[in-house]
Amino acid sequence: MRKIISFIMIFIISLTFVACNNNKEGKGEKKEALLIYGSASDYSRINPAIDEHGEIHSLIFRGLTKHDEDANIVMDMAKEITVSNDFLRYDIELKQGIKWHDGEEFNSEDVKFTLDSINDSKNLSEISSNYKEIKEVVINNDYNLTLIMKNKCSAIMDYLSIGMIPKHVFKEYPIYKDEANKNPIGTGPYKLTKWENGSYIELQAFDDFYGSKASIDKVVFKIIPDEKMRLLQLQSGEINLTQLEPRDLKAIDSEKLNIYERQTADYRGVMFNFSKDIFKDNNFIKAMCYAIDKDKIIEVTLDNKGQKAYSPLQKSKYYLDLEEKYDFDIQKSKELLLNNGYVFDNKNKLMKNGEKIEFRLTVFEGDPIRVDMAKMVAANLQDIGINVILDISSKIDWDNLDAFLIGWGSPFDPDDHTYKVFNSNEIETGMNLNFYKNEVVDEALENARKYIDYEKRKTYYDKFQIAMNEQPPFAFIAYIDSLYASNLNIKNLNNNILGHHGVGFLSNIEEWEIEVEN
Repeated sequence: MRKIISFIMIFIISLTFVACNNNKEGKGEKKEALLIYGSASDYSRINPAIDEHGEIHSLIFRGLTKHDEDANIVMDMAKEITVSNDFLRYDIELKQGIKWHDGEEFNSEDVKFTLDSINDSKNLSEISSNYKEIKEVVINNDYNLTLIMKNKCSAIMDYLSIGMIPKHVFKEYPIYKDEANKNPIGTGPYKLTKWENGSYIELQAFDDFYGSKASIDKVVFKIIPDEKMRLLQLQSGEINLTQLEPRDLKAIDSEKLNIYERQTADYRGVMFNFSKDIFKDNNFIKAMCYAIDKDKIIEVTLDNKGQKAYSPLQKSKYYLDLEEKYDFDIQKSKELLLNNGYVFDNKNKLMKNGEKIEFRLTVFEGDPIRVDMAKMVAANLQDIGINVILDISSKIDWDNLDAFLIGWGSPFDPDDHTYKVFNSNEIETGMNLNFYKNEVVDEALENARKYIDYEKRKTYYDKFQIAMNEQPPFAFIAYIDSLYASNLNIKNLNNNILGHHGVGFLSNIEEWEIEVEN
């Protein structure tokens, strides 16, 4: 009898607790707004001064400048930037009172530390070439500093949007080795609270953020490399926002999930290694460009969620609409080959000087779209007698590649991902991955970054595109649309053109609002 009474008492107490909790929420306590983002990318470190393309960077870190909804550069942690008439001096006044996530105050020392770290070759920064024109960073006081330039760099205001990193937390040199990269401290709208490697990264809205505090209380990056698993977990409600592959849209119930489509500056193409003898004949490169059926690849691999690519600047106001675009033309491709010393044997295999023409096309195994594109490119080139050996790999030996299914993008300033990717001076830094050399391209890119005036810059970017089109470094294929789906009603999403792998979608997340069911 006592056991029965005890059980009844516990049951009543439990009901009372639930009722009190519900009553508490009913009296105006807001339920925690939680966003669980299914991330295709895992992280071994988080540091925007070393690695680019990290979607999580903009949540934790912020820069001196940023881009508004029209992609214009505006001030962020900088209060004002005054530029000298010769564009060789930038006087920067910082906003005061900005706090790092550990409570320390952001100041000029942090800006100098960030920019100096990027420019220090020992830190192996992927973005160092963007800042090479900075000669010196001079600290005037805690909130005022000066950039002294070696040469003009029209893109520097864009590049000052890079996330600043805190000098006081880094102890080891070079900084890419420092444990601080696994416990990132920034000034952004979210601070890291928990990180389970390979599983998830948990972020909490930062109460002392210098802007408006984020209305979404917690953001969890759940690491899900497999696209099918991301889709399943979205449908089951285990995650509530993720990036999708185009073919997944057919499995989406649009009445239950919200779909967001964004154009990007993210293009795909076949990159040729010009240190290899097989690719030293420019007519052979052109013939391959004509042989690739862009329309069919976009239809099959992207479900038509993309556009044909002809240039790295196609999404930029600096794009030059060239007459020759290397659209699919098998007849023209074969004519180029036959007119330049190539022959077809009795099995329709392409030969030159008695040797059959073949090469390896390497692609990342973790990117299903690239793998499918590479398969279709291989089939296209097979039609002109080239034996393409598909190499699907998790680790890339960049120096010994034949060809690679590459992806890049220039979402804002045209200097970004053109100067370092196509300038032969960047071969030594390792950013010109395919040993591409063209003196006209080099000269045009060097001059284009020295002018602020749009018309003058465009003159040089026109020269760059004409020269590149005459000597293609890549066989350009497609620009890819980024597709996201959520089971939340999210407002105030970023409509800016997005970068490589759709990076930028979360860049204004502190402005987002989601409807939370109580």
